[in-house]
Amino acid sequence: MSKNKFNICLVCDFFYPRLGGVEMHIYYLALCLIERGHKVIVFTHSYDNRAGVRYITNGIKVYYSPFVQFHDQVVFFSLYGTLPLFRKILIREKIDIVHSHQGTSVLGIESIFHSRTMGYKSVFTDHSLFGFADAASIHVNKLLKCFLSDVDACISVSHTSRENLTLRASLNPHLISVIPNAVDAARFYPDPSKRYPLNTINIVFISRLTFRKGVDILISVIPPLCKKYPELHFIVGGDGPKRKILESTVEKHGLQKRVEILGSIPHKEVRNVLVRGHIFLNTSLTEAFCIAIVEAALSGLVVVSTNVGGIREVLPEDVVFLGNPDPEDIVKKVEEAIPLAKNINSQQIHDRLKDKYSWRDVAARTEKIYDRIMATPKPTLLDRIKRYYSSGPFVGIAMVFVIIFDLLLFALLTIFSPTKDIEPAVTFPYTEFAENRETYSDLKFQELPKKKQ
Repeated sequence: MSKNKFNICLVCDFFYPRLGGVEMHIYYLALCLIERGHKVIVFTHSYDNRAGVRYITNGIKVYYSPFVQFHDQVVFFSLYGTLPLFRKILIREKIDIVHSHQGTSVLGIESIFHSRTMGYKSVFTDHSLFGFADAASIHVNKLLKCFLSDVDACISVSHTSRENLTLRASLNPHLISVIPNAVDAARFYPDPSKRYPLNTINIVFISRLTFRKGVDILISVIPPLCKKYPELHFIVGGDGPKRKILESTVEKHGLQKRVEILGSIPHKEVRNVLVRGHIFLNTSLTEAFCIAIVEAALSGLVVVSTNVGGIREVLPEDVVFLGNPDPEDIVKKVEEAIPLAKNINSQQIHDRLKDKYSWRDVAARTEKIYDRIMATPKPTLLDRIKRYYSSGPFVGIAMVFVIIFDLLLFALLTIFSPTKDIEPAVTFPYTEFAENRETYSDLKFQELPKKKQ
């Protein structure tokens, strides 16, 4: 454990009550960093009636900022609009490091830029893979190239993701560390007695029902598999724009009794759905690191997945069947998995994987990055300008003016709202949790015991 204790601000548009891989990564990383003695806050935007400052498990302080959502729960790109509030929060909480997550998070991109202006250390974690041909990817890649020019360190969740980020953002690969995602193994464990319907081979699919998650492939494989194997039963969890197409396909082929469409599933209920199955099916078209297949394997399921992105790095070859993102190939892989699913030792798979992906290990490795960047000197203004200017012949010049205006705005805020006038926030008693960390060694992260009066 590091001797240095830092005040860390995790920033992302995606956080609770929204549930997903990025959200759970931030949540568990925060819990484990607190366990290691650090102070952690989360900066995100408001969700419906969830606004203002909230405390969640073990004193994670969340700032649900009042910024307007623009698309897919991401705030409108204002650049300078976040600086006044963000500055006050960092000063109030005495932050040392700003850690941004996800390349499509506007708050994350803006926070890195402003934190460097204010002299804070910054880290960026990328969770997704992006291409180089479509318009959306081109714009996201260019933004990353501009705003990551001055970042202290980057983290990718797989080696494939690292290579992708290096090319997209034109970064030095030595600046990027690979720290995989993890799973709370205590929450995902097998129970074959929960499998139902009985006397069937149950195939579970849990994901957002979107194009990127390969729902079109799922829709294409269900009818031929059901026709060839009368004992197959599909359990589909998740919601999204592709749900209506899935429902109409099921109705068209008369498979209502053989395909359950459960809709959105709370994360706490995911394990209860997984243990009903024999096979877990993942049809994603792109994945940097798929937490869902790890959760499924820990729950004792055989995994059939598309061989895209960093998925090949996640599970041992004997518990996963990897195929091309093509309906015919996925059908073949499911057929290969059926005999194994009938006789597999679920507990043996769980025991093999339970220590492979640990959130405590993720936090320890992230802590080493914090130690390293805090030991490096801060760049001068000239160094920062040179880095942003390297973004390109035209964009580089524009970024120089952007950073100069950001510095002027920061100077005005410092004059009209001096640091000495900003009241420090009350710090949650993290030390009690850190000193009694062995009490919470099962990673259930229960609430702190109340102090005796």
